Amino acid sequence: MRTLKLVLAAGLLFAIGLRLGAEERKPPSVKHVPMARTSPVSGQDMYKNYCASCHGRDAKGHGPTATALKVQPADLTTLARRHGGKYPSLAVKTAIRGDSSVLAHGSKEMPVWGSLFWNLSGGDQQEVHLRLTNLTHYVESLQVN
Repeated sequence: MRTLKLVLAAGLLFAIGLRLGAEERKPPSVKHVPMARTSPVSGQDMYKNYCASCHGRDAKGHGPTATALKVQPADLTTLARRHGGKYPSLAVKTAIRGDSSVLAHGSKEMPVWGSLFWNLSGGDQQEVHLRLTNLTHYVESLQVN
């Protein structure tokens, strides 16, 4: 009887250990929150509020939510280097707007900023254009050799 109790207790502890181990291995989740309004004139402020959570404050792709994503965010500081030394301004703007086939953009994890900027601006196309342009220019300023 005593042996049976010890076996049951050991089995229970083993099961608890497996469960705790499995919980520790779960990737962090992405918390979806309402989009805060940021001035369209500051690419830096927009980057901090809309991009840094995934791409990181240093834009290297290691933001606090990056590990929870299925597709790891790109290192935005090497875009020019990866395009023969020329910053791909149009491609970046297109990716931000959501018109390109960037795998991470447009998923449930990473929003299509063009439509969100449209909603945020109340449908003001000039403001949307200003946001896209200033954010694209800010990402350009982050390029390293």
